Amino acid sequence: MINQDNDKELVEELLLETENVLKFSIKIRYLNLMNEEADHYNAFIEIHAGAGGTESQDWAEMLQRMYVRWAESQENCDIKLFQETRGEEAGIKSCIIKISKEFSYGWLKRESGIHRLVRISPFDSNKRRHTSFASVWVYPEVDEKINIDFNDSDLRIDTYRASGAGGQHVNKTDSAVRITHIPSNIVVQCQSDRSQHKNRSNAMNMLKSRLYELELQNRKEKENLANKEKKQIGWGNQIRSYILHPYKLIKDLRTDYETSNVQDILDGKIDKFLESSLTL
Repeated sequence: MINQDNDKELVEELLLETENVLKFSIKIRYLNLMNEEADHYNAFIEIHAGAGGTESQDWAEMLQRMYVRWAESQENCDIKLFQETRGEEAGIKSCIIKISKEFSYGWLKRESGIHRLVRISPFDSNKRRHTSFASVWVYPEVDEKINIDFNDSDLRIDTYRASGAGGQHVNKTDSAVRITHIPSNIVVQCQSDRSQHKNRSNAMNMLKSRLYELELQNRKEKENLANKEKKQIGWGNQIRSYILHPYKLIKDLRTDYETSNVQDILDGKIDKFLESSLTL
């Protein structure tokens, strides 16, 4: 029809439709790859600064910002900060973020591991190059359909005063809650609300999610399908390097995907890294 009528508008329409079909096809492909039991759940992201004081704490906050920016770019996505411990000078020592969107765990689950940053330190007056580490742990939020059993005697529940912003009430009462599951040594904490009762409820939900994720990993190990990067998490086992000096390069050490557009990645445009990790 295009050849017969020499219709340029029809060519443009055909190209547009082809692009839309291709985008839809790629989206369906990645959704098909997210076929594990917990992939469709919301995700908790837990970030901890490594050794190195202010340097690593600043890096941990940069990672927090990166994931928040990614979530903000998604449709119908809600972000909530459940816990944050600020560094003495800059950055954060740790934080827990909840990303509420279908398949957010499926997209983010392979972000778990050690993230390494190399840069000229903004905190070093001699402008020396520093290497910093931070750990990221991603686990799914369980819903009411999943029953997680544990004994109350296995829990140690502590309350403490919340740190950081939140108003006079938050900072002057023991509203923050920390729960330790003694058999597994899993620790969760929440200080996002002024109500100790609500913080306790949120922390309990996080604990159930952590125990559920642990059970999923145990099942995989029994079937010899354990997620290797999670099983080997340690300060010597980084999954991605972010090099800002002497050259600019971010490289995933599992998929070999890399890019020199470091600012876009730190601004949350990490979809290519997430897509490449799904094909592992």
